[in-house]
Amino acid sequence: MKHYLPLCLICLAYFTSYSQEENVEYSDANEFVETFKNRITAKLFYVNTYNSYVFSDRNSNLSFDLEPNKQNRIGASIAYDFLSLSYSFAPNFMAENEDNEDSKLFNLDFRLFLGKWMQELYYNHEKGFYLTEKDNDLNFEVYLPKTAAFKIGGSTSYIFNENFSYRSIYNQSQKQLKSAGSFIPGVYYYYSKIKLRADNSEESVTGELKSFDVALNAAYYYNFVPVRNLLLSAGGGAGLGMNHSSSDDEDLTSLLTELNFSLAVNYDIGDFFVGSHFNYLILNHNTDRTTYTEDNIPKFQIYAGYRFKASKKMVKKTEELKDKVNL
Repeated sequence: MKHYLPLCLICLAYFTSYSQEENVEYSDANEFVETFKNRITAKLFYVNTYNSYVFSDRNSNLSFDLEPNKQNRIGASIAYDFLSLSYSFAPNFMAENEDNEDSKLFNLDFRLFLGKWMQELYYNHEKGFYLTEKDNDLNFEVYLPKTAAFKIGGSTSYIFNENFSYRSIYNQSQKQLKSAGSFIPGVYYYYSKIKLRADNSEESVTGELKSFDVALNAAYYYNFVPVRNLLLSAGGGAGLGMNHSSSDDEDLTSLLTELNFSLAVNYDIGDFFVGSHFNYLILNHNTDRTTYTEDNIPKFQIYAGYRFKASKKMVKKTEELKDKVNL
């Protein structure tokens, strides 16, 4: 029954918006951006995301990949004002999900927009990894079902150009009407923990790595609008910072380099929209005095959605709630 929840979310969006009133404002636009006020945005989506690692020995060409047993997920989300709710699951009919071998993935990734400030929060927990070495004579791959990795963090960014809409890329609560770009500086921060288990015992830990990353980033994004209803977006950035890693053998603080880039396309047909979004974050640092680590977080999403007009009663109740919590 839980797999019917995506459909329930869409139905919820429809019924909570069924009765509209003429005196409720549903759109506000200038030359560059249209904001869909008092709208419920409902989406169905397919998403593939994971967190993988590459450990390279500085004194040789030995390199190991630690990559999770990946899962394709489908789900649904609804968003209204500052509230949002989503659910996704990994169906067995997708080819990549047929051999999960008890692997697990739990992921949260969302953004909060406060004026020109953008706050991203990220949580990821994975269990079940493949350890591979392909560049040398060893050339092996082993599955570690009890190995687990955990990451939490996010970023805080500032969007300089108010004519550039990041919301049109991320949650479609705005629409870019005319091409615009913006410089977006920010700070990234993540805490990660890997528990490497060589056998099937939950208690047997072969090794444990803890890592804390913080980096200042400079990025630029551009939204290109070739025709009124089509949006093409691209952007990227780079940053420098510090990593502190703690393993069974030693603690080490080293230089952190950060790279990220994003591509997106969105097409509107009235209140209906379809699109896709791809972004990639790479964190590079030393784990210990002989090991160099690449920390990779790709995410690819395809979606289709609709913006419903909220009822006057719902708009009123939401404003009362915002007044009570001082939003």
